[in-house]
Amino acid sequence: MNKPFVVPVNPDSACQPPSRKDFLVDRTFRALARIGVVLILALVFALVFEVGRKALPGMEKHGFDVLLGSVWDVNQGKYGILPAIWGTLYSAFIALLIAGFFGVSMAIFLTQDFLPPKLAAIFRTIVELLAAIPSVVYGLWGIYVVIPAIRPLTTWLNSELGWVPFFGTTLSGPGLLPAALVLAIMILPTIAAVSQDALTAVPMKTKQAAYGMGTTHWEAILKVMVPSAATGIFGSLVLGLGRALGETMALAMLVGNANNISLSLFAPANTLAALLALNFPEAGPNEIEVLMYAALVLMLITLIVNIFGSMIMMYAQRGNK
Repeated sequence: MNKPFVVPVNPDSACQPPSRKDFLVDRTFRALARIGVVLILALVFALVFEVGRKALPGMEKHGFDVLLGSVWDVNQGKYGILPAIWGTLYSAFIALLIAGFFGVSMAIFLTQDFLPPKLAAIFRTIVELLAAIPSVVYGLWGIYVVIPAIRPLTTWLNSELGWVPFFGTTLSGPGLLPAALVLAIMILPTIAAVSQDALTAVPMKTKQAAYGMGTTHWEAILKVMVPSAATGIFGSLVLGLGRALGETMALAMLVGNANNISLSLFAPANTLAALLALNFPEAGPNEIEVLMYAALVLMLITLIVNIFGSMIMMYAQRGNK
């Protein structure tokens, strides 16, 4: 009778069936991961619930007048955050345009063989160090360096192109443009780092195949590498926008804290985060209710932006597949 051929198992081989210990470790890790996810979701819901609970009295008293009003006067009991909503979205959008262009360009420069690997690593570290600078230092730098540096240019633009709404006012001090410039520098490391990871994750064979089809270096980058990493690059933009929406101290020092709505890049403005930071220390009970209302609006704006960005990335991934 022929016996079945059996390959003896080497106890030192890596190709072995999982043991009971392996099953136990795997199930423990899965359980801890699920618990971590549940705790994070519970923390988010608890945060939204607590802010919403404290904002509810202000919502009942003022309703949509807070969202549509443009006057913030505690003595008269008028609370309007529409200029702050406008300033938050406007400054974040301008900062995203600036940081997105330079961040993606920097990621291409550091990952597509324009520099030797060691020198590229040094520049990458320097860019990442920008994220370690405190926000208040950025604010001081903006006041003493950025504003004096751009004031001659803004004066010329206002005198020569004042009929354009974006240059309709002069830059007398803090304003939207210096705040957006500093904010762009603050979110630049996030966009650059995530974009570099996205470009590095594209297989080198993809680029080599493009070269094999006769493309130039720039054609391979712009028509092959960047579209292949588009989902990750867009994710970096969403992350940068999320940080820009919630930035506080630098904008509180640079934006001007004026409740007006203007397209002019040189006019002072306000943001929700700056409004909260500057008014909370001396706020009374009635004002705290409205400030919590504003905090809830800021959370909802950030949540909507991130959900919208995640949906776009999900559809993009499906399209690539």
